[in-house]
Amino acid sequence: MHKLIVAALLGLFVAGNALAADATCTDKAAEKKLAGAAKTSFMKKCEAGAKSSEPAASECAAQAAEKKLAGAAKNSFMKKCEAGATVSK
Repeated sequence: MHKLIVAALLGLFVAGNALAADATCTDKAAEKKLAGAAKTSFMKKCEAGAKSSEPAASECAAQAAEKKLAGAAKNSFMKKCEAGATVSK
């Protein structure tokens, strides 16, 4: 019984975070006045970014900011960092 309650609460927590991320992404897309394929692409990237907001992602983002990375270099660094590759400071 205890495991069932814990599972239900965990499920509600995950669903709540997904809905909050979706609303935020929708708001951002509306702010940018996106439509069609551009909106679809943006939403996929935004939702994927919302799901990766784990502690490791924030540590990687902090390291990228410390190195003053931007654009493609930042994207490459973030992928390697989040994948668990050893990143030198």
